[in-house]
Amino acid sequence: MRDEFGFASAGGLKNLLEKFSDQRVLVIGDFIADEFVYGEIARVSREAPVLILRHEKTATVPGGAGNAAANLAALGVNTACIGVVGRDRPGRGLALSLREYGVDTRGLVSVTGRTTPTKTRILAGSSHAPRQQVIRIDREPAGPPDAATEAKLQTRLSELLSTADGVIVSDYGYGAVSSATIDVLRAWKSATGKPVVVDSRYRLNDFHGFTAATPNQEEAEIACEQTFTNEPEAVAGANALRERLALDALLLTRGSEGMVLSRRDASTLVVPVVGSRSPVDVTGAGDTVIATFTAALAAGANLADAMSLANHAAGLAVMKRGTATVTPEELAGSLTDS
Repeated sequence: MRDEFGFASAGGLKNLLEKFSDQRVLVIGDFIADEFVYGEIARVSREAPVLILRHEKTATVPGGAGNAAANLAALGVNTACIGVVGRDRPGRGLALSLREYGVDTRGLVSVTGRTTPTKTRILAGSSHAPRQQVIRIDREPAGPPDAATEAKLQTRLSELLSTADGVIVSDYGYGAVSSATIDVLRAWKSATGKPVVVDSRYRLNDFHGFTAATPNQEEAEIACEQTFTNEPEAVAGANALRERLALDALLLTRGSEGMVLSRRDASTLVVPVVGSRSPVDVTGAGDTVIATFTAALAAGANLADAMSLANHAAGLAVMKRGTATVTPEELAGSLTDS
């Protein structure tokens, strides 16, 4: 049973969810350590007009490509990853956190002397109040991986692709996704027909000939070199970008304005957000979208149903604080309530 927009019923989408555990999806990209430092406000410093925090705890969770992998694993998908981390404390914490989610981390290359991309958020509050972010400190590697590291990445890519049902490319600009990797994935997609879905922060225009891309509106506007001031402009931009990149589909996320799905062989779909239009925290919501969308495609969903599931997952993720994941049970509950 499908509605007037071609979306499957809640029951049909739940049946699709049950197939997630049979899929194996490979995440390739820039793995980032999202570090949260919590502290209780103790007093104002005598040295400068700043707060002194009494440290409570420090937590490291997967960010960037790691958050996409964590979201896949939380949805029950068999997940493996390929990327680079430094042999430093954030890198060790990131790898440990991924393994705790159940992600296969054998494809992570650990490099001595390289800085793991790390976003440290300092959260402060009084003893009985929620902690609020007061500052973020970013640590980044000096450049892309060297030739020896790139060779290791290519070896692990060759090994892990043979068992993959789908691939997510999560490019945050730290160099883990090289032109050689793009060429290998394009050839694999052409040979197997399996989905390769791309999220690229700064160079979406480099990813031609893949299954789909999932840019947010800002990323799409940069790629199109124009601003979308209304829905018709967003639809036109999504269609133009999909055609230029020779994609089967482009899923444009527009925050509180919902999603646009441009398709090569069908009409463009526009859907509103699921749930509240006032999110608690949008951190990492794009990773939830690409994880759910790709898992659905790997499980045999059509593009419209994959979009519908991703929209429900995003609606759940943005109501959680921090870098969040969504479970199959939560997603099934959202489908029931809609």
